[in-house]
Amino acid sequence: MIAGLLRERVTILQSVPTQNSYGEVEAAWQVLAEVWGRYEVLRGREFFDARQMQEEVTARVTIRYRSDVAVGMRLRVRGTEYRITAVIPDERRKELQLMCEAVG
Repeated sequence: MIAGLLRERVTILQSVPTQNSYGEVEAAWQVLAEVWGRYEVLRGREFFDARQMQEEVTARVTIRYRSDVAVGMRLRVRGTEYRITAVIPDERRKELQLMCEAVG
């Protein structure tokens, strides 16, 4: 992996169950780590759904290998949060490709 390609600051978030004032359990997002990564938008589109304009953005973020990143976690890149939909390690465990969708 060429270190110069990892130019974006990426925050990895994990879900932590918390209780609100009514005693209900909610998911709160806690920072797991801040790492350097490569951010690429693969696809973006707008469409109407339920009489509202919706946006869909798919991105790929490449970071150095970590064993604690999983599907369902979130990433924050350039102020936008993304849900991780796939974690793809390379064969030598040097890097991870994270396929993500923007969170509305």
